[in-house]
Amino acid sequence: MKQQVNSIISLGMLAMLAAALVSGCSPAQSQTNTAKTATVSPPFTNTPMDKFQKPSDAELKQKLTPLQYAVTQRAGTEPSFRNEFWDNHKPGIYVDIVSGKPLFSSLDKYDSGTGWPSFSRPLVQQEIVERSDRTLFATRTEVRSKTADSHLGHVFEDGPAPTGLRYCMNSAALRFVPLEEMEKAGYGSYLEPFTKAGIYKPNADTNVETLKR
Repeated sequence: MKQQVNSIISLGMLAMLAAALVSGCSPAQSQTNTAKTATVSPPFTNTPMDKFQKPSDAELKQKLTPLQYAVTQRAGTEPSFRNEFWDNHKPGIYVDIVSGKPLFSSLDKYDSGTGWPSFSRPLVQQEIVERSDRTLFATRTEVRSKTADSHLGHVFEDGPAPTGLRYCMNSAALRFVPLEEMEKAGYGSYLEPFTKAGIYKPNADTNVETLKR
């Protein structure tokens, strides 16, 4: 009888843990938080101007921090509320930490209360790949980047209008490019939405047609 009670308690605890993970950003494969503090992105990664070729696994281990590697290459997950971008409110875009390809915009970022950076839509839909994830006793949708095949997080159907989607991402999979640095960093073609929103005003000598290319 005692063994049966212990078994029931264990199953109950597993079910509660699974429910908690499914409701927020959770790993597709690894269920281990690999760091206890926020990880700062390295000072450089590829830009969209580069002809990207994914580095070898050994090279990635050297270029990325242990947490960045665990998240992007091993589908790990970072701690909620203890990551780099969950409460970042600055204007700019978020790019793949591996390839530098644009993924999300601050214009679509919102506070989901989960402790991870959340977006209502991607900035470049073609760079997002969605896969069915049947781990943790439920079916979820994993989000990966197309160019670098980086694990980014998961997407849920409980986001704000008009999309109703919540792209719950790992900060460790992203690099933030501030608005004032976008043009210089090679992301000038993504400035137009910020201009329309009244956040960005091109300099008088800036060729607007160049920004649109």
